[in-house]
Amino acid sequence: MSRQFDQFLKRAEALLARVEAILPPAALAHDWEASSAFRWRKRNHVGFLQPVPRPAQIAFDDLQHIARQKAQIEQNTRQFVEGKPANNVLLTGARGTGKSSLIKACLGAFAAQGLRLIEVDKDDLHDLPDIMDLVAGRPERFVVFCDDLSFEEGESGYKALKVALDGSVSAVTDNVLIYATSNRRHLMPERMSDNATYKHDEDGDLHPGETVEEKISLSERFGLWLSFYPFKQDDYLGIVAHWLAAFGCTVPQISDARAEALQWALQRGSRSGRVAWQFARDYAGRLQ
Repeated sequence: MSRQFDQFLKRAEALLARVEAILPPAALAHDWEASSAFRWRKRNHVGFLQPVPRPAQIAFDDLQHIARQKAQIEQNTRQFVEGKPANNVLLTGARGTGKSSLIKACLGAFAAQGLRLIEVDKDDLHDLPDIMDLVAGRPERFVVFCDDLSFEEGESGYKALKVALDGSVSAVTDNVLIYATSNRRHLMPERMSDNATYKHDEDGDLHPGETVEEKISLSERFGLWLSFYPFKQDDYLGIVAHWLAAFGCTVPQISDARAEALQWALQRGSRSGRVAWQFARDYAGRLQ
């Protein structure tokens, strides 16, 4: 009898192991007080919010020569954290001009009022419905941050983002906004062949092709568009001076750095804010 019972237990354990293999893994608990910023991660095919132990400390005052963009995103974010209507935001334009930094500055300015940032990689955008379900009903206000966003033909995240913005049958979650940055205004590549779908009818009316309409429809779902442009030389030097002062350089040292700063930008083919910050770190580090 004992032998039969042992065999029964072994068969039962084997059956349980097979059942457990097809069941979804248990959801991971989320520590909402661990940080003001989170990253969406996957473990055993289960998504969870990973707290960022040291979120980037960027202030609005550190971002120079983008006053109009700062004012617009600050006002939009203020409305959001105060529970007023606000828009999803798309920041597009020249690289290194402060698009991502501006979103991080929003967190620094409004974290004390309940703003939280969730960074989501482009490859995980199809998980947006799960993220929104996860934070629905929470008292905090969440900005889903998608950095350097662009899509190639056939990528699944494209349609998932469209649905999350305003295309779902369910109501839009009122404590979530999406802030995205991109070097492309329309997020999808545009090709000469797309123009082949335009045609004239007998009355001469122009009918845009469905391919083109599909490519621009995602951008139109963002209520607020902020455009960023390359900096002029004086703007670039002003940003260099700001960061050198932040790193403890004196006024004469900042003045002496002008020629080297221009050389640094020429070597990199860009006068962006990022290049200015990188030069300031190098120059101040050598002085110290």
